[in-house]
Amino acid sequence: MTTQVDAGAQNSERKVSSQPVELQNTGTVDLEDEFEPVTAVSARDHLVSGEKANSQWSVKPRGRALYDYNELSSVPSSITGADEGASSEVRRLRFGLQGTAPRGFGYKVIADFADDVIFTDAFVSFKEGDLKLTLGQHNTFQGLEELSSSNDTSFTERAAYTDAFGFERRVGLSATYTLNDFLLEGGVFSDNIDDLGGKNNSFSVDGRVSYATTFQGTLIHLGSSIHIRDLGDEIDSVRYRQRPHIHSVDTRFINTEDIVGASDETSYGLEAAIIAGRFHVVGETHWLNVTRSDYADPTFFGGSIEAGFFITQDKREYKGGVFKGVKVNQPVSNGGIGAWQVNVRYDRLDLVDAGIIGGTQDAYMASLIWTLVDDVRLILNYGHLSYSHALDIEQGAPDNFSVNVFGIRGQIGF
Repeated sequence: MTTQVDAGAQNSERKVSSQPVELQNTGTVDLEDEFEPVTAVSARDHLVSGEKANSQWSVKPRGRALYDYNELSSVPSSITGADEGASSEVRRLRFGLQGTAPRGFGYKVIADFADDVIFTDAFVSFKEGDLKLTLGQHNTFQGLEELSSSNDTSFTERAAYTDAFGFERRVGLSATYTLNDFLLEGGVFSDNIDDLGGKNNSFSVDGRVSYATTFQGTLIHLGSSIHIRDLGDEIDSVRYRQRPHIHSVDTRFINTEDIVGASDETSYGLEAAIIAGRFHVVGETHWLNVTRSDYADPTFFGGSIEAGFFITQDKREYKGGVFKGVKVNQPVSNGGIGAWQVNVRYDRLDLVDAGIIGGTQDAYMASLIWTLVDDVRLILNYGHLSYSHALDIEQGAPDNFSVNVFGIRGQIGF
């Protein structure tokens, strides 16, 4: 998801024209690209300035390392199998290459080494003007937070529905097209590269439309997405579940178990965001419907609303329809204090409908982020999670209860 609007903080050494910014979209499927944001020049001019580089071969190493320490507490004593207490993990450990080739072609190959070796991105692309085509393993078009890099999110984990509803990269062919302030994205996808093979013939059609503009210096982003998936001949059941906002435990207090008779999966989402100076607010909702033979079709819901504020003179970055990493105004490397940001969030996941009792989860969360330099962050994360319709989803769980989670993340990227 991409637009050519940049609402990010600027370096103190960067001079900005007083002329108004021309707002355009810059469609790209390479959603974790970290080129310099567009500021005080039109995005169209920024695109033209990059044409020379795109006509040549280029290679750029890419990587990130995210390490988490977490704690799950206040679990009811009747739940004997929960992973209560402290835990830690290497959340992500990714390395790879990204670059361009002559005549508008590009490529990206990234693998995650945190557990097994898993390809996250493996694709080639072609760009001509406002159109970009991408073939291979890459992101589908699931929403603002999912498409924003994990390097740049406000909490250690994304909103609960993103994992619960199975948002992931898949192998497919997609196109993005920029039309004034609108970005159109769509594609046809098979399955994740690690799930292909055998008789797996599932496929999906995914699309997204986003719009971004500024009004009196405030960025306004609006978007919607849709996902329609035929599960194919080999998949006849689906399951939706989620951890308690920390990834280093295997406990799931919310879980539909296998939903049998499933043939199709349809979901759609709405998203909106505002960045006004050091303040931002963003909200997303998502509905997922499962079509079943001989059974009622359940529809599940997930959504979150978040607000954040920079204590320091910094701003949340935005480019191409996604959030980007902050450009630190006073980095520690120059003797400054870095960028300090506080965030609050309400997050809901409802897996109860049509006779399926997977539980509901309401999370009340807060985070403090210290960005030392542009690509180095420390995150402190707290959440109070309230559950209902959760009887025996984890063995011994009461119908209603709550838990607390605390997490610390250190991360570096390049």
